[in-house]
Amino acid sequence: MRNKYLQTAIYFFGIVLTTVIAIAIINPQYFQAIAGNTTKIGADAPPTQLPDVVKQFNSAIENASKAVLPTVVAISVESEQENQFSDFFKDFHPFFGGGDQMPDKQKVQGFGSGVIISSDGYIVTNNHVVDGAVKDGIKVILYDKSEYKAKVVGTDPSTDLAVIKIDAQDLKPAYFADMKDVKVGEFVVAVGNPLGLDFTVTKGIISAIGRGQLQLPKKSNYQIENYIQTDAAINPGNSGGGLFDLSGSLVGINAAIATETGGFMGYGFAIPVDIVKTIVEDLIVSGKVNRPALGVMIGEIDKVTAKSLGLDKVKGVLVNDVIKNSAAAKGGLQSQDVILAIDDTPVNSVPELQSVIIRKKVGEKIKIKIWRDKKEIEKTITLEARNEDISSNDVSAGDNGNSVDNNSSVNFNKLGFTVAPLTKEQKDQLNVSNGVYIVSVKRDSQAAQRGMAPNGVIVTADMQEIKTTGQLKKIIDSKSSGDAIMFKCKYADNTRLIALEID
Repeated sequence: MRNKYLQTAIYFFGIVLTTVIAIAIINPQYFQAIAGNTTKIGADAPPTQLPDVVKQFNSAIENASKAVLPTVVAISVESEQENQFSDFFKDFHPFFGGGDQMPDKQKVQGFGSGVIISSDGYIVTNNHVVDGAVKDGIKVILYDKSEYKAKVVGTDPSTDLAVIKIDAQDLKPAYFADMKDVKVGEFVVAVGNPLGLDFTVTKGIISAIGRGQLQLPKKSNYQIENYIQTDAAINPGNSGGGLFDLSGSLVGINAAIATETGGFMGYGFAIPVDIVKTIVEDLIVSGKVNRPALGVMIGEIDKVTAKSLGLDKVKGVLVNDVIKNSAAAKGGLQSQDVILAIDDTPVNSVPELQSVIIRKKVGEKIKIKIWRDKKEIEKTITLEARNEDISSNDVSAGDNGNSVDNNSSVNFNKLGFTVAPLTKEQKDQLNVSNGVYIVSVKRDSQAAQRGMAPNGVIVTADMQEIKTTGQLKKIIDSKSSGDAIMFKCKYADNTRLIALEID
């Protein structure tokens, strides 16, 4: 009897279960109604499917990031700075007590990034990251969270690069890209430690190559600016970190941002890897950079300058002046020459020329193509070691000439400046033997906009030595509207070549 009841129960349970399943298949809303107002969270599928090419691109970024993260380090730097309140409290010692015990310097903590460049612990970073570090004040944190004390091997303020060393082995160094293969528009990742957020990866493209004249704070009399521009987000703390292409190759060392707020505003700048390689090799071998020097003061060329020199288009780099006894002076370069190419490599900007020279070695012979007197000529120059302490008096000031006639001042109103004869005191002060004195420059005039300023001397105009104001007036009056004249202007601290167009 008991078995019969059990069989009956199983029979009815099977019928109920079969009915429930059938209802669920035929009318699923039935159970939703029973469950009341239960809301289903989220859709059943993504609204669109990623194309295979996008999946491949995402994978490329993911793989590159994963590959390079172990080559990047976080750097913590302890330094000292002047205590701005120490003198204040000393003055109020009778009121506050102990004010004379306040230290003149206070400890500050800074943060940056670096890139491992050898398996035995050499790391490249920015000079401004480690500049001013106290003894034993540099700490390096690897991707695996291990920490090491670091020592400074060498620094180069001119390129804002430094090499530090930790006592470690079997590290993963970066692979250096070939700058010839780096192109504007290619995707890159910036890796570093911005704002204390360790080992952050951001993505962007290379926006430009060869950026210069960024007006960054100078740590050296000889500043080299030849940057890769990127829109990959770079913030304080990224300095010294790596910019990598999607193969994981190191393209540059992140160094600066263009900002009005202190944070990222769309553009960052990295030191190209070819410059990095040249500098770090010298720093590791000798602790300093044995930098070659051409020995010229150089400037950019624009349309008016090109016209004044007889060039058919804007090209080359202008030689403003030549350092006395330099490699350039010995090799025959002159002020107002235009450097067109070095060893058959065209140079069309100051950063390009600096980048070519910095990769050369002291004692190396280079072939320079220049534009002079409206024709191309070639010179062979042997590069010499740079003297970091060149003064303005070492710049050539022109050949000796006759004394200046005592004629009256002349106002070149259309060009925007006024000149007067030189006095003996002005000659001695500016170390010149001929020329006319620039008394004033009209605000917003062409002369002012192109860099002419008062208290200088026009030494030459249209490649002719100037001895009197009348001579200068004659040269300018001889030109037609649309012509351009090159003026060589000598100031206390520099020499400028300024091209003005005749209205």
